[in-house]
Order: sequence, then C-alpha cells, then structure tokens
Amino acid sequence: MYCEKPVATTLAQAVDLYKAAKKARIRHGVVQDKLWLPGLLKLQKLRDEGFFGKILSVRGEFGYWVFEGDPQRGQPQAQRPSWNYRKKDGGGIILDMLCHWRYVLDNLFGEVRAVSCLGATHIPERWDEGGKKYKATADDAAYATFQLAGGAVAHFNSSWTVRVRRDDLLTLQVDGTQGSAVAGLRRCLIQSYGKTPKPVWNPDIPQPIDFFAGWEEVPDAGYDNAFKLQWELFLKHVAGEGKFRWDLLEAAKGVQLAELGLKSWKQKKWLDVPRLKS
Repeated sequence: MYCEKPVATTLAQAVDLYKAAKKARIRHGVVQDKLWLPGLLKLQKLRDEGFFGKILSVRGEFGYWVFEGDPQRGQPQAQRPSWNYRKKDGGGIILDMLCHWRYVLDNLFGEVRAVSCLGATHIPERWDEGGKKYKATADDAAYATFQLAGGAVAHFNSSWTVRVRRDDLLTLQVDGTQGSAVAGLRRCLIQSYGKTPKPVWNPDIPQPIDFFAGWEEVPDAGYDNAFKLQWELFLKHVAGEGKFRWDLLEAAKGVQLAELGLKSWKQKKWLDVPRLKS
C-alpha cells in the first residue's frame, strides 16, 4: 500500500489505517516527495556538512494565486479543483500543506514539537469547473509557526491567494550561526558567515548594498524526479531489498500536525505535538 497525503482527514482515521496495515502484515508507505527535490537535497547536504552551524530558523514561503474563475469577469479558469475550497469535501490548505511541512521539518531540521497556526478564507466565493458559483468554505491560506527539537523556529506561509515575487513557488530560507541558504524546488543559494554584509539602518539614502550579490549557487549533481526516486525505494522495500521508513505512521504524523493546526486556529493558542507510538 503506497498512498498520497493526507491519508485521512483525521488523526484517528490515519492511525486506524496504520494499525490495519500493520495487522495485515503488508508493506506500506506514504509519498514524501519534497525530500527528493533538488533544492531540498542541497539543503540536506549543507546540513550534513555543517555549513549552517547551529540552525536558528527556517522560513518557508509557498503558494501562488489560484484564480476564482468568474466567467462574467473574464477570469481564467481556476488551476486547482473546486473541491479544494469546500471543507465538506476535504478541502483546505492546512490539511493539504501542513502534512508536507511536517515531514520536511522532521527530516531536515528537527522534529516538530509545537505549533501555532492561523488560517484564513480570503476569497469567499469561487467558480467551479462548470462555471457555477459556489461558496468557499475551506481555508485558502495558513500562517503557521513551529517549535522544533533542538531549539530552531520555523515559520511557513502557505497561500492560494498570493502573487509570487520570489525565486520559485516554494522557497525555504535556513539561517544558522555560520551561514544561510535559500532553496527553491531546484536551485539553492548560500551565504557564509564570512560573506555576510554589514548593513546600517539609514532610510534617508538609497540602499548602498546589493543584497542579492552576496549569494553563491550550489551546483547541481544530476538529480532525478522526486516521485520516481521515492517510488523506486518503496519498490525495493516491497521486494525485501531495504527498509522504507516513511510508512503510514509517518503519514499519520502529517495528519496530526494538520489537525493540531486547525485546532490551534480555532482556539487561538500554541499546542504541543505529542509523539505518536508505533
């Protein structure tokens, strides 16, 4: 059994699925595709080489403008399916994307220990695939902060209502005591401690520093498709040639974080993330 995420809409359902697969003694896994993106593989290499020193923070910016699709106003048709914006159909960016951010953070920067999340439905009405107007009941943006094991703080803005002015649809900035990196889906740029500029606040003159100039690009190393790479690892696991550690329990961790994110939004408070037992 090999599943996309989220594997369920509640933690209880996700845990039940894991237990059922374990009881049936079948091999199971979940897609964690972003771990094999070239940009994130470069971040992993930098981390393993000690480039960052102590990691202090991670800043994620994800998303783009998804058109409402109003034919009367000549808008382009929405580039995402309409169910994504209906809560009763399992829509919502918190359930969709916090599952991703869980495995990215856990595997690259530190286990997620606590979450504070604010969701929003910025666009209240949209038009479906047939041009019919409907009420958007699911969140289309999420602003989430995470406390990680080891002391780092991560913040991710996820939005279907943002216009992109960054290098890619997803960018991650990692700041450490010895250096920083900014990675997209494929590219990654770094700035070491020794090449860090020393700006002085003076709003009365044009900025004299070109902040983009002090970054160096990490070279490519012949990367393959992220979904393909993980699928191959899972198939080897099925054939008994290695263990695939991203199983349905890992999938449940993603659903857990999304569920806690929704709860945090509702309660307007920080929530701890309990460890799930196998």
